Amino acid sequence: MENSYQQQIDDIIDTLVLNNETERNILKSRFLGEVLQYESRRNNTKKYYNAFRFAVTSGSILLPAVLSMGQMDPAKLPKNFDNISYWTSWTISLMVTACNGFLQLFSLDKNYFEFSITTEQLKTEGWQFFQLSGKYEEYDTHKEAYKPFCKSIENIKRKQVEKEFPGKADVSKGKKEKKFDFEGELLKNLPSKYGGREEILDKKMDAIMGLIETKKSKMEGLIDLEDPNKKEKSAEKPAEKPAEKPAEKTTEKSAEKNTS
Repeated sequence: MENSYQQQIDDIIDTLVLNNETERNILKSRFLGEVLQYESRRNNTKKYYNAFRFAVTSGSILLPAVLSMGQMDPAKLPKNFDNISYWTSWTISLMVTACNGFLQLFSLDKNYFEFSITTEQLKTEGWQFFQLSGKYEEYDTHKEAYKPFCKSIENIKRKQVEKEFPGKADVSKGKKEKKFDFEGELLKNLPSKYGGREEILDKKMDAIMGLIETKKSKMEGLIDLEDPNKKEKSAEKPAEKPAEKPAEKTTEKSAEKNTS
């Protein structure tokens, strides 16, 4: 099965159109190598897991049967049946306890399930990349989808390592989390037919200016309501004319000059 899968993937990788041969070799050594490695670990763990589980299940079935036979009529039982049933039940109990202990000690059940899930995730990711389907359907060529595919493979590998060594292999520990700018990413990836970043910013500025104008008009309306007679008084009050100088003083001054 491994050889057939490896041969299939080798043939597919050889036909992909990539930027260079280095990327093709990386796919074979990293992606295909990880798939085969986890598949081998899954198969090896599966053998021990099934063997120990079979022993635990069989012993759990046989032990009550052996103990119940001791409740029969002693005359119908063979000689030394007590010793035989004692050592048989002791052996079965020891086998069941030991097998169950080995399952828990080496985490065979947990490892078997995790290796199986990781193997299938890697295979599914690979087929989606080869077919340009699923998360890679937005890419037109394998050249464009190569880096996102490598990133996905490394994320799957990293998560599996963190599961195997919880609290020891947290690669994100000590790093500052970068805040995700949802609005910025949305505006950046928004198609031009729905309006680009500049157009949306212009609309926002227009909306802000409109709010300012409405607030200003409301404030002026409030001022008018507080003093409604102000405008009427200013309208009724006549405009004052500048005071004219008396003409008598000017005539007297001119007369004095003439006499002198």
